[in-house]
Amino acid sequence: MKVYLIGSGPGDPGLFTLKGKEVLGKADVVIYDYLANSCFLEFARPDAEIIYVGKKGGDHTMPQDEINKLIIRKAKEGKSVARLKGGDPYIFGRGGEEAEELLAAGVPFEVVPGITSAMASTAYAGIPLTHRAFSSSVTFATGHEDPTKSNSAHNWDALARSGSTLVFYMGMKNVGEICNRLMAGGLPGKTPAAVIRWGTTSKHQSLVSTLKNLPADVQRNGLTAPALIVVGKVVDLHSQLNWFEKKPLLGKGIVVTRAREQASDIAGLLMEQGANVIQFPTIDIKPLPDYSEVRKVLGYIGSYDWVAFTSVNGVKFFWEQLYALGLDSRALSSCKIAAIGPSTAQALKAKGIKADFIPERFVAESVVKGLLTLGVKDKRILIPRAAVARDVLPVQLREAGASVDVLPIYETKPSDANKDEVLQQLEAGAIQCLTFASSSTVDNFMELIPAATLKNYPELKYACIGPVTAKTLEKYGISCDYQPTDYTIPALVDILLEKL
Repeated sequence: MKVYLIGSGPGDPGLFTLKGKEVLGKADVVIYDYLANSCFLEFARPDAEIIYVGKKGGDHTMPQDEINKLIIRKAKEGKSVARLKGGDPYIFGRGGEEAEELLAAGVPFEVVPGITSAMASTAYAGIPLTHRAFSSSVTFATGHEDPTKSNSAHNWDALARSGSTLVFYMGMKNVGEICNRLMAGGLPGKTPAAVIRWGTTSKHQSLVSTLKNLPADVQRNGLTAPALIVVGKVVDLHSQLNWFEKKPLLGKGIVVTRAREQASDIAGLLMEQGANVIQFPTIDIKPLPDYSEVRKVLGYIGSYDWVAFTSVNGVKFFWEQLYALGLDSRALSSCKIAAIGPSTAQALKAKGIKADFIPERFVAESVVKGLLTLGVKDKRILIPRAAVARDVLPVQLREAGASVDVLPIYETKPSDANKDEVLQQLEAGAIQCLTFASSSTVDNFMELIPAATLKNYPELKYACIGPVTAKTLEKYGISCDYQPTDYTIPALVDILLEKL
């Protein structure tokens, strides 16, 4: 029995601490807030109980006293509880209150600090909180209280005279009063001021103004919570140091349709460039219900001249069955190995296997051409692959005189995860591009969201990894806008950087 009060940081998954990830991965129960990026839930155990208790713009899913009772109840059931909070638990996160309640209830707890948004959002916006030439101190303050009340927690005159960089959390509803009180306290209206919304995330926005003009500028630009208000001379450095806002895909909504097991490579590359990646895995990768036939074939794997791997998943499930039989890569010592592309070759390399053949173009037709050049007549070839897949490779190899065995080693199942989110984001105009890395992702996507629906969004762009996938898209009456000359994920990302 223990509760961990974990700060998840401001939103960028890369700013989550290693300790936070470790603790989250062991917890029996995860209780999380609205501002905690939902991707962190992927670090939780698959069997963990996940409970949302977020608060958004005054709309409380659960009041704080009920959250406290929930945390204590789950802990007293003998469970390890991860209380996941946005930012840092002890900086305007009510973590101190929760800790006091736990102490009173006799529940042991630990605090895992997180990077607070004032530190991270300003850094991403190019606004250093302190600078030798501008400010030697910083003050964090809540902007949530009514600034006009007589018993304000703030000494507004002191804040105005402090010379500190001032950062107000949760102050967007009161931005006008905050600015007025600071000016009334003697801070000049020309003092630089800024608002940073959704800092460090793909939705990151900043607005630089002056203390006098900030309220009107906020209203004119439609900026709303969650956002920080920053006041001080350091704001002037924004124009020079705002590195994050220069990312080429910042704010661009891009849908990734790959299976979740494969999506991390393209999602990571896109997020590195600032994109708002919406993962829509149209297929799930599943093990076969019965591996008796696979294990039978692996028993005489050395009788094959070639083993041709057509995907990273094929490598993964193939080696799982090798290991289950007490075998390893040495079982393939007499075979030559083909990989359909660099990702598959890299997966093989991780298993200690260097591919003997990788085609120039990363499609089945190119594999066939290359193997024909190497001479496959009368050769025995094994193709471990999905239970349902294109038959170009085995058919053409057989036509060339090879003896080919197709070995189903995993299944692909349709998935509708995140369908509602994608539809909502389309309606909101937040998606600029759909990406497809295989024909199956196109077919499965169109089953879930028909082409007729997509045609309601004429500005939407489509990117396909290669000509086979683009041809599949065309059968639904939709043309591919972006297609790389090299049929790889990095090349697909590169063309989006160039064109989108």
